[in-house]
Amino acid sequence: MSPESLAESAARAVAAGAREVRVHPRTPCGGTSLSPRVLAPVLASVRAAVGAPVRVTTDMAAEPDPGRLPERIRSWDVLPDLVSVDWREPGAEEVAAALLERGIGVEAALWARTDGPARFARSPLAPLVLRVVARAPNPETGASAEAAACSLLAELEPGLPPGTPVLLHGEDGGAWPVLRLARRLGLAARIGLEDTLLLPDGTPARSNAELVTAALAGRA
Repeated sequence: MSPESLAESAARAVAAGAREVRVHPRTPCGGTSLSPRVLAPVLASVRAAVGAPVRVTTDMAAEPDPGRLPERIRSWDVLPDLVSVDWREPGAEEVAAALLERGIGVEAALWARTDGPARFARSPLAPLVLRVVARAPNPETGASAEAAACSLLAELEPGLPPGTPVLLHGEDGGAWPVLRLARRLGLAARIGLEDTLLLPDGTPARSNAELVTAALAGRA
């Protein structure tokens, strides 16, 4: 969880073929944090190790008080390339606005079975986001994972500004089926230990890099 270990993992994932990395800066006690004192060393270490864009998230696990997030963002002295904003959480628009003010790219995270997609569709900031992450629900079977992801994409389509890139992903039992669907549809996808601890054959993955290798090798 240290900046150095995050950087090492990121470097291996990029060497395996990942085109960007998503990191969760953590305090020495292991809690996620968006404090500039925690964020800056992580960004510095990861950027020194990889040449890929570095993405972080503003979810409530990193900052439980959404009212403080815009202030926190304005205090950053080292800036990430892209920040994921969960549109189902309170204050999402204010957080996105603060990021845009700093010139930081915004990724809108839209979860299935929440009011996030509808809120995003009404947002005046929707045309300004660089990408939408479509988060499929966790199903019990691969077939239902694909069906749920397709339903989510159909739900999102009317509210997406024209040309908005979409990254589709699932977690746990849906991670690999949804990744296969994204490949067939020509959408961006993601994979890592945050999404699943298992390789496509059900064996435990030893690293993020091993998951990336499996995804790009078509073993999903």
